Amino acid sequence: MIKKVLIANRGEIAVQTIRSLHELDLQAVAVYSTADRDSLFVELADQAVCIGSGLPQDSYLNMGAVLDAAVLTGSDAIFPGYGFLAENSEFAELCQDYGIKFIGPSAHVIELMGNKANAKETMQHLGVPTIPGSDGFVDSLDQAQQVADRIGYPVMLKAAAGGGGKGIRQVNNQDEMKRAFTETKRESQLSYGDDRLYLEKDLSDAKHIEMQAIADQHGHVVYFPERDCSLQRNHQKIIEESPCLKLSEQERATMGAVVTKAMKGINYENTGTFEFLMDRDHQFYFMEMNTRLQVEHTITEEVAGVELIKAMIQVADGENLPFQQADCGVHGYALECRINAEAPERNFQPCAGKITALHFPVGTYGVRIDAGVEAGSVISPFYDSMIAKIIVHMPTKAQAVRKLIRVLEEFRIDGVETNRQFLLDLLHDQHFQTGDFNNLYIENVFLKDWMKQHGAK
Repeated sequence: MIKKVLIANRGEIAVQTIRSLHELDLQAVAVYSTADRDSLFVELADQAVCIGSGLPQDSYLNMGAVLDAAVLTGSDAIFPGYGFLAENSEFAELCQDYGIKFIGPSAHVIELMGNKANAKETMQHLGVPTIPGSDGFVDSLDQAQQVADRIGYPVMLKAAAGGGGKGIRQVNNQDEMKRAFTETKRESQLSYGDDRLYLEKDLSDAKHIEMQAIADQHGHVVYFPERDCSLQRNHQKIIEESPCLKLSEQERATMGAVVTKAMKGINYENTGTFEFLMDRDHQFYFMEMNTRLQVEHTITEEVAGVELIKAMIQVADGENLPFQQADCGVHGYALECRINAEAPERNFQPCAGKITALHFPVGTYGVRIDAGVEAGSVISPFYDSMIAKIIVHMPTKAQAVRKLIRVLEEFRIDGVETNRQFLLDLLHDQHFQTGDFNNLYIENVFLKDWMKQHGAK
């Protein structure tokens, strides 16, 4: 029985996990780097253990240090959150070897779905629609060119072990393929220690739709309303919404049935997210699966009326899911934006520094702010630049957009630059408000005009 959980993460997800644990009457253990010594999540935890310097590889990515802290504190389970070790199959296996419950899927499933080519092949066997492309890896330039000629340019060349926008290139013709194949293979090796590549048809004019689901140890699976995560830059999400206004109830049910079948087919335990590309004809194609919680899980919680972190802990402890499929329909509309310490006008350059003053406009209906900082906190150059997530939940998109604009206008922070104005301008954009955008809209249209207006460099 789980009584004490170590959070192998930092920042806002560590804060939210600690709060969930306390509401479940469980103890929370934080691990932290020297750079995070004075952070909010360290203060809120019941116990806190310093595991290394500010460099991620010396602390949050140091599996031995994290596991030693779990043993030292008598922790029964480890909650990985997202990023760092969350999708590391070796870490999940080590947790099992140490007799500590990893709050997530098995090491085997993480390994299976973490390799994009293997994941695609598995989904094909389970009847999940996949993007046309190579059958497995492309081992040579000649093979890559043959596949591209068969399915037609443009194509996307991708690292099999990739994620987060690295090891991926668009290729428009045979001449580009020669250079792209070599460069992508080299980048994949440097980033992941794995130079295997696969190739897919480029579906640029598409919506990035994802559906989260959760499964317990007793065969129950529940899927949640989809998220439209098409507003991206460099494959990094900027604003997420749920549900997708372009999807019908029947299409949602069809996608949910596919996801449920896939979850059962790979014996998945706990939560995970299936990412799809949906073309203009509303045909959807499996892209990848994230075997973890995601940053944007908050809008799913709001629309479905669930608490996912708590449910993950309960499932890991052998309990039945605390809700059924009928409980998790679409209830209103939710929108999330990420406040980052960055300068959009300087190509989104990260801006580390100390927060000297901070005002979050909380205390109003339909507004939720997830943050791991307060006045006096330091935005470290070692980690992601996200300061907070602002989430609104209202009956309609128009109401949610209007409220989020008002909240962002009231939001104040001194000491570091943020992307606040960029987000405000994006929320005012008519294409965004009507849902008329694809996964390249920000980069190909909105950002170019925005940069010109702001005299960006």
